[in-house]
Amino acid sequence: MRPQDDTDAPGADTTLRAPRLAPAGASRRETLALLLSSCALGLSPAFAQTVPNSPAPSRGFSYEDVVAQARQLGERPFDADAASIPAELSKLTYDSYREIRFRRERIFWREGGSDFRLLPFHLGFLHDKPVQLHIINDGAAMPIPFTTSLFEYGKVPVPKGLSPSMGFAGFAVTTTLNDPRRQDEVISFLGASYFRLIGRGHHYGLSARSLALDIGGAQPEEFPFMRALWLEEPSRESSELVIYALLDSPSVSGAYRYVVRPGQKTHAEVTATVFPRRSIERLGIAPLTSMFQAGEGDLAQRSDFRPEIHDSDGLMLQTGQGEWIWRPLRNPTSLRISSFSDDNPRGFGLMQRDRDFGNYQDLEAHYHARPGYWVEPLGNWGQGRVELIEIPTDNEAFDNIGACWTPNTPLPVGEPSEFRYRITALSTTRHLHDYAQTQHSFNGSDLEDGHVEGHGTKRFIVDFAGGDLEYHLAAPDRVEIAASVTAGTITSTILQPNPDAKGFRMIVDARLPEGETAELRLFLRSRGQTLSETWTSTWSVPAKPAVPAP
Repeated sequence: MRPQDDTDAPGADTTLRAPRLAPAGASRRETLALLLSSCALGLSPAFAQTVPNSPAPSRGFSYEDVVAQARQLGERPFDADAASIPAELSKLTYDSYREIRFRRERIFWREGGSDFRLLPFHLGFLHDKPVQLHIINDGAAMPIPFTTSLFEYGKVPVPKGLSPSMGFAGFAVTTTLNDPRRQDEVISFLGASYFRLIGRGHHYGLSARSLALDIGGAQPEEFPFMRALWLEEPSRESSELVIYALLDSPSVSGAYRYVVRPGQKTHAEVTATVFPRRSIERLGIAPLTSMFQAGEGDLAQRSDFRPEIHDSDGLMLQTGQGEWIWRPLRNPTSLRISSFSDDNPRGFGLMQRDRDFGNYQDLEAHYHARPGYWVEPLGNWGQGRVELIEIPTDNEAFDNIGACWTPNTPLPVGEPSEFRYRITALSTTRHLHDYAQTQHSFNGSDLEDGHVEGHGTKRFIVDFAGGDLEYHLAAPDRVEIAASVTAGTITSTILQPNPDAKGFRMIVDARLPEGETAELRLFLRSRGQTLSETWTSTWSVPAKPAVPAP
């Protein structure tokens, strides 16, 4: 069970994260950083030299300045030594790091009259990548000097001799998200290029990332990180927050702009300009990372009394042709990567559709209140694929699900490539389209006859509700199942009206030759009219071990 300290509540002082997605072939515990906290900042003199100087105040700081810095950074070899912190901070343990907290009386922007407040995070423990924080006021970008007076250290000895230019681990911003009289966190940047945003009533769950490199690939994943962050100081009338970021890694540099608008559905419009230092085959745009240990169809993977354990329960897609697709998440027995090829996709996201507390029974993690993230490309993204990465896990503390857009053609080395998109924190997906949506799906068990003549057999059960299905309950014989597989055969289908859910249940039996993998697609239609989104899943039948010759 996830410890209580790993739970984030609206208005809480702590911002805690699960570790990030692990690359294939590597230990998650070795390669993923634990993203926890409620602390603040730090940066080294070497790092301060790596980031080009901020422009003169008379120029007025803008996104173009960050792009210029990213271009200059990308023209130089990656400087690994610039991203380091004092040894006494890197030696902090999980518990000692959590002793360090930002002093609430030192919170930034308290006196400005706006609804936003800024709280930096301290460097230490696994948060070992210093980032220089700046506040932009009247066009001038001024760095925030590090000082231990910004923090309470609890039982941890107060560090001595730390440089004002040391920097920080990241920051959180609070606002009147849930109550006009109370400050709650709305967004945080902490760890590599990770950020999280929440809407009204949400608890932190999955994370967004600014860029992913070689995620799920054969070689270890590379984690770009932020060298510098700038925040425009909001005025009393400000309803949005503007953030700029300078990203770096051995393979890329990049400039980012985030315009955050808090609300019932908090969203951020993101502009990214990426400068590759080398050709990158598996580059992930708008990457998302989440956790899925057990769901409604994974009874064997439950580790305690809770029926379901996950931050997200499905990947949702809208293709460039307008088709809506739902892929339920699974905790696989081995690494599984699914690719959805497309031309200029309209949207994708990792969603948490199940909002029933009774299906989780978790009073600490609040899985029923965790948001989904919906990504909408702005502009033409061209040809590529949405990739879903599912990694086996036996621990809910580790993120094992990833999703991102990967262009078919590697970005040109040394040249800027720009991507724009909107990411929204959602509680429901019902408003995204008018079709019936998947409510439940079960596809984990083989049929009783098991293997037949070198084939595996399996039953899939999917419940659809919403859309116009209630109307069609009056004449269910007019509704039919559209089912297809990329390999094997569909052996039978059954469609049952489900008046309680105001929808239909489909039961599909399929057969697949041993040693093969198939993609199964199911949706409902009536006389040529599509009634539901497309439910899809992969299915494999292992090959039987070879029998030794006598």
